[in-house]
Amino acid sequence: MTDQFCSLSLEQKVGQLFIIGIPGAALDDETRLLLDEVSPGGICLFARNIRDAAQTRLLLDELRSASSIGPFLSVDQEGGLVDRLRRITGPMPAASLMQNSDNSRELGSIIGDALSLLGFNFNFAPVVDVINAGRSEKANGLYSRGFGQSAESVVENAAAFLLAMQEQGVLGCLKHFPGLGAARVDSHEDLPVIPVSEADFTDVDLRPFRELIADGNIVAVMAAHAVFPAINLQSQNPDGKPLPASLNPVCIDGMLRRDVGFTGIVITDDLEMGAIVNNYGIGEACRLAIAAGVDMLAICSDPDKIREGYRSVLEAVSNGEIAEARIDASLQRVAQIKSQLPAPPEFDSGKVGQLSNRIAKLSERLAHN
Repeated sequence: MTDQFCSLSLEQKVGQLFIIGIPGAALDDETRLLLDEVSPGGICLFARNIRDAAQTRLLLDELRSASSIGPFLSVDQEGGLVDRLRRITGPMPAASLMQNSDNSRELGSIIGDALSLLGFNFNFAPVVDVINAGRSEKANGLYSRGFGQSAESVVENAAAFLLAMQEQGVLGCLKHFPGLGAARVDSHEDLPVIPVSEADFTDVDLRPFRELIADGNIVAVMAAHAVFPAINLQSQNPDGKPLPASLNPVCIDGMLRRDVGFTGIVITDDLEMGAIVNNYGIGEACRLAIAAGVDMLAICSDPDKIREGYRSVLEAVSNGEIAEARIDASLQRVAQIKSQLPAPPEFDSGKVGQLSNRIAKLSERLAHN
């Protein structure tokens, strides 16, 4: 761990485990107070925070300056349904339209170039859930967000996308481990219970994670809020509720760390989603996730819930429920990844038009094909 991390107080250490959302499009007094209280390790912007290119770059530069340790400045920029930059560059095509690795590489390059220009250093993409024709009929919120209808095409296209984006200085994150493709409900609304067989799970859902992680280019994985009753992944909390993957040590410390061999950072999906808040309190979910082996906790909207989650973990470490050594292990991984973050390039407003032109050309090529 770097000297900067070693010198942190316990309160600051715990704060580094959180990726938070902020209320508005400027670094106002409310946001400054939240940053001072929590000292988050990362900040995620949403459409509510993004108005135009210059405003977004100013906000991210100010967030970086206001943080004692350089934060992950993140966003969900996939294209298609999840397109936070559409006000700036115009709409980007969805991952499902990428018919080959060349198209996927161009989308990754455009997104990486745009995010770097704006001051981001981290993107919650690509989605590597396998969404075949049968699965696409389910109202699970994934729709056009996947890179193909087979594990093979997802691996090929997501790898091309990720490499091109990371070449622009923006780190990526595979999601949603161990695979949401067969979900029948949207985890934003409720907890998916995924009845996939062990054979399908191994050959289809887990395969993109296993193969992409084996390539050695993956620094972060997002854990899904879902349970898998038909495979050997389940454990329960003390009151008997099944634990979703994001809170489940069998899934995180067991499958992802030990079996798949992942050594980077594990991040929860947003803990304010219905899958969690309908079944757990925010504080309980945060403690369970850390105990399961997760490194960073995403709470993306409500400042009160951010504070509640932070105080719950801090209390659990202070009273010995969670060992400080457990926190230090996550901080070691976070510090190693943060050491790879480049300084943002000089802002050039003229590049926005160039990026918009590249998007239009890619969309035209996809339509022609």
